Amino acid sequence: MAKPQARTCHICEANCGILVELEGERVVSIKGDPEDVLSRGHVCPKATAIADLQTDPDRLRTPLKRVGADWVPIGWDQAFREIADRFVAIRSRGGAGGLYIGNPTAHNYSVGMMTGHLKRALGARAIWSAGTVDQIPHQLVQLWMYGHNSLFPISDIDRTETMLIIGGNPMASNGSVWTVPGIRHRIAELQARGGQLIVVDPRRTETAELADRHLFIRPGSDPAFLIALLLALDEAGAIRPGRLSDFMDGFEEALALLRGFDMAGLSAHCGVAEADIRAVAARLGNGGPAAVYGRMGVSTAEFGTLNHWLIQLLNIATGNLDRVGGAMFSNPGVDLVALAGRGNHGRFFSRVSGIAEIMGELPVVTMAEDIATPGDGQIRALFTIAGNPVLSCPDGQALDAALETLDLMVSVDMYVTETSRHAHYILPPCGPLQKDHYALSLGAIAVRNYAKYSPALLPMGADEKSDWEIVAGVANAMLVAQGEAAPNIRHPRDTLDHMLRQSAHGMTLAEVEAHPHGIDLGELQPGRLPERLCNEDKRIKALPAAIPAELGRFAARMAEAAPDQLLLIGRRHIRSNNSWLHNSKRLLKGPERCTLMIHPADADARGIADGQPVTISSRVGAVTAPAEITDTVMPGTVSLPHGWGHGREGVQLSVAATRPGVSLNDLTDRQRFDPLSGNAALNGTPVTVSLAA
Repeated sequence: MAKPQARTCHICEANCGILVELEGERVVSIKGDPEDVLSRGHVCPKATAIADLQTDPDRLRTPLKRVGADWVPIGWDQAFREIADRFVAIRSRGGAGGLYIGNPTAHNYSVGMMTGHLKRALGARAIWSAGTVDQIPHQLVQLWMYGHNSLFPISDIDRTETMLIIGGNPMASNGSVWTVPGIRHRIAELQARGGQLIVVDPRRTETAELADRHLFIRPGSDPAFLIALLLALDEAGAIRPGRLSDFMDGFEEALALLRGFDMAGLSAHCGVAEADIRAVAARLGNGGPAAVYGRMGVSTAEFGTLNHWLIQLLNIATGNLDRVGGAMFSNPGVDLVALAGRGNHGRFFSRVSGIAEIMGELPVVTMAEDIATPGDGQIRALFTIAGNPVLSCPDGQALDAALETLDLMVSVDMYVTETSRHAHYILPPCGPLQKDHYALSLGAIAVRNYAKYSPALLPMGADEKSDWEIVAGVANAMLVAQGEAAPNIRHPRDTLDHMLRQSAHGMTLAEVEAHPHGIDLGELQPGRLPERLCNEDKRIKALPAAIPAELGRFAARMAEAAPDQLLLIGRRHIRSNNSWLHNSKRLLKGPERCTLMIHPADADARGIADGQPVTISSRVGAVTAPAEITDTVMPGTVSLPHGWGHGREGVQLSVAATRPGVSLNDLTDRQRFDPLSGNAALNGTPVTVSLAA
């Protein structure tokens, strides 16, 4: 039996080091790598699913063409040629093309290097991605305040004394927009040195169970809590930005706007007692290192951008931005901030609703209408890469119906999913162990600077292709069919080597590859500002131009009567990852996970007993799921996990079909979004719940 080989688990943002033991091409075991410079031996159940993905009989091995109701295997050259010809015909009739890029591309450095060629071949501005049902408010605030959308402040949990998490559950996510493997151990180390973890969430999450303090908060009311924290700091004389004041504009003006809010009103709106707010503020403002981190709960919300601005303001107000134990900036093996453009916003607008472009993309809330609405620029051809927007985007049923009307749909996908079942062609990449890996995007947001490259562990068959080869191949065929020059395709390894050489550490790919457990590049360093800022004048812009009006909009929302409906939130699970791990037998086993969590008082008021099927209804749809009565959700709040709903006709996921669940996004509403970033407001969806008929 061969010696276990070191690799990185590519499934989630933690990028844990693993040891893969192979017997020929059979995976014998997958374990945590104790020598990995970042994860230190930690591994979660998801890593074992790599073996299931590699050997899954449902995973497609050859291109498929839909002929009537049947899938017919075809060759790569035929697929590329037919797709190109059909696209040219659509363009000649005035139809437009679009592209949806799914979350797994963030974990696959090579395919991201090819999407530019496909965008050029499509010649369209209709580009969507999972980013606008996820982290785009982070990026917009960073662009406005620090001058670059990828200049992420990273919570230094390993050296902080106070960690405040609002709307995040890293015990389930392993960190999100925060590469932080082994979070349980890091929390324990924080507490062992006398520090505190504070969690604010409508649900007592797995992370909250470990916290020193957990506060329930009404879904969607996060700005009230964050503003109240700043007011409490202000009242206590604990606002001390320190050296940050030397290169910052607009901070005092921002505070002046916040002072127009009333503490009692803010407390009543968010449901957090004034005494609790002041206690958290006292902890943040005690002069010790502290970090405030917000994630999906505050991002996929109607005021997502406002939330992230307030979080940045808190880290600034307490002097914890760019400070050891606070919110710091990385110096990774590949510096995307130095090598990539700053980002854009509002250069063009969606054709139906007029929603602004962000970072070169349109928000996904525009996707269904841009496909379904006739007129100039109507999307008639759609390409998807590693994405399942029917389950991951709001109002999934509307998108489901829209996809069926397309003249051409092409999915780069390993499976026939809820989305790719609509495709005319499915182009499947090879298995995960047949690809190499480098944490290009996610390494830049890690809690420690590092670099690690993992070569492929298994060879590709003669008729298999990696994702990047598929995207490059179809883009090449489409460009040539339109009479344009074929793109100059550079191997991703060569591009990665160039990026490593051009970054601060000046390494080569060969040097990184020679260290299979990774290269430790040291702790995050303080004092990176102002030099790291990308604004032309190297100054923090503490009050972006759009924020005053957004504060006014929030004040108006506070004055409205609270809805008398229950508010729906999503949730994650450690044995799942969005929609694409439910075909793993070893991960799907165990108790039913697609349940509606409901507080005992709310269940009692509706005559609901534990385990009974209940119907959850919103403005756009209804689903039925078993009730899970629990006091881990606050009264007035219900929770349904996202990523389920595998019971749609035509899906070919045999394991997932045994426990299909229902889709949260058959309830969420594409008319609910953050108007600044365009991000979908998945959390806080008003719903009614009743016993199923």
